[in-house]
Parts: sequence; C-alpha cells; structure tokens
Amino acid sequence: MTSLSGKVALITGASSGMGASVAQLFAERGATVFGIARDAERMAGVFEKVPGGAYSSVDISDPAACRQAVADCVAQFGRLDVLANVAGYHQMRHTLTMTDEEWERDLSVNLHGPFQLCRAALPHLLEAGGNIVNVSSIAGIEGEVYSAGYCAAKHGLVGLTRALAVEFTKDRLRVNAVCPGGMVTPQATEFAAPEDADWNLIMRIASPRGLMDPMDVAKMVAFLASDDAVAIHGAVYTVDNGRSAG
Repeated sequence: MTSLSGKVALITGASSGMGASVAQLFAERGATVFGIARDAERMAGVFEKVPGGAYSSVDISDPAACRQAVADCVAQFGRLDVLANVAGYHQMRHTLTMTDEEWERDLSVNLHGPFQLCRAALPHLLEAGGNIVNVSSIAGIEGEVYSAGYCAAKHGLVGLTRALAVEFTKDRLRVNAVCPGGMVTPQATEFAAPEDADWNLIMRIASPRGLMDPMDVAKMVAFLASDDAVAIHGAVYTVDNGRSAG
C-alpha cells in the first residue's frame, strides 16, 4: 500500500465528495492533512475521520484567501510536501445564454484558484522536494456538451500541469494531473442540465460501467503524491471507468 507517512498535504475541496475521500485516504496512509473548502461545518464532519489534521474555510476563487491558506498550513505544520487541487465546480448551461458571471465562476474555481494555490505553494514544495496533483476531468481532455466554461477551465488545468512540469523539470518538484470521469458525489446528485437539454448528447459522455466511487480517484491521487511515483512527472492520467477509451 502506498505510504504518505511524514508528508504534509494541503487538499482543496475537502468538505465532501472526492476532496473528502482524498483527505481521509491521505490520513489513513500517514499524511498530515490541511483541508480547505468553503463549508467549514461539513469539513468538521469529514475531519472526525482525519486524525491530526486541520481545516479552514476558504473560497479558492479569492486569490488572497489562497495565499493565506498556504501560509496557514505551513505555519501550523512547519512544511508543505503535497498540494492536491481537488475542488471543482460544474453546472451545465447553454453557451448562448451563459452569463459573464457564470463563465467567471467556472474559471475562478476550476483554474484560477488552483493556479493561485500552486504559485503560493511552490516555494515550500521546492524546499521540501514535494509535488502537486491537479484533479482535472475527462472534460479537460475532451469536449463536453453544455459545459464551455468547465471544459475551458479543466483543459487549462491540464495545460497548467504540463507547463509547470516543464518549468520545474530540473528541480525536485513533480507535477501531475488526474482526469476523473463521473462519480457518485454530492455535486453529482445536485447536477442539473438545461431544461431543453438534448439527452442523447449528454449520455454520449456517460461511462458504460456507470459512476465511480470517489475513493477510486483518491487512490490515484495518493499514488501520485507518494514516493512510489518518484519517476512520474508531467503525466495526465484518466480514471474514468474506460469512458475515454471508446
């Protein structure tokens, strides 16, 4: 089993779904976890299963809050070894009727926030010889209907991963990405398509094996964050029940 013993990890989106699964698995495998998300009440319940961890209410669409979160993590635990950008936001909309605010929300949570966290964390990660795992999406490597903002942001996160990997190839820093398919999460249960959506287009992107458990993705994040993945750098892995294979 992959060990994360001795590592301090900052995990975003840690209040529910995939982020909560990543936080719990990291703790099980020996990491000290600092979780951030907007909903502190939900995180309190999650962190009952994350011994030795800490959490803070943070909106990652706020650049100053991202910088402060990294500073708070290092101040509390003395170092930072892993940044796992797990938080995400997705709501289907018609491109023609999408508002500027909706477009900006897609980009701020799914791309701008991860960039701000990466930039703030880099000095500490370089000092520790740490790594970054960005959770993008199948929508980061394929098109997805009614999801122009989400696709643009998640494609951008894959691009950011590769750009940082190239820039820091000569350093002791690794940067990788995971592109999950559909999962059983609170966000999935709250999912809503446009009223006049073409479900033939929507079902085109569904996995023939159904929705995954978030822990399936968390295991890949944990592997990439561990020393077992020491030679993996600049990689983009799909964890999607085979959806992208067809």
